[in-house]
Amino acid sequence: MLVNSAVITGKGADTAKGRSTQEVDQIRTLLQARFDDLNAEYEEAVAENQRLRLVEIGDAAGDDQADSGSKTAERDAATSLLRTLLDRRTQAEIAMQRLDEGTYGNCENCSNPIPVERLEVFPSATTCVHCKANRERRAG
Repeated sequence: MLVNSAVITGKGADTAKGRSTQEVDQIRTLLQARFDDLNAEYEEAVAENQRLRLVEIGDAAGDDQADSGSKTAERDAATSLLRTLLDRRTQAEIAMQRLDEGTYGNCENCSNPIPVERLEVFPSATTCVHCKANRERRAG
């Protein structure tokens, strides 16, 4: 994967200096493609959500409690999907900003390099595994 050869360890601006223009362009292309995919998926989900709402408005006559419950569950699932897609799209956008700032690939908490394996799985990662685990322990 492109991230594998493009991430060079270091901190902050030093990392940006350690990357060639070609490597930064490869990462940016990868992140932009991810953003574009998520944006298209989000726009499609918004359109589908609108269609569901229009059908729901026009088809509410004679609904019993089970029908209303089903529609509420569908609406909740659609809203949850929209929120998830919007969050993921925002994460990709933030990753591109971090790339421009020269901080992409470094933990936002400790500034240590994020392992390449983590970035391959989750290119929008902003924390190393250790800091992420600490954050989750405190939250849970």
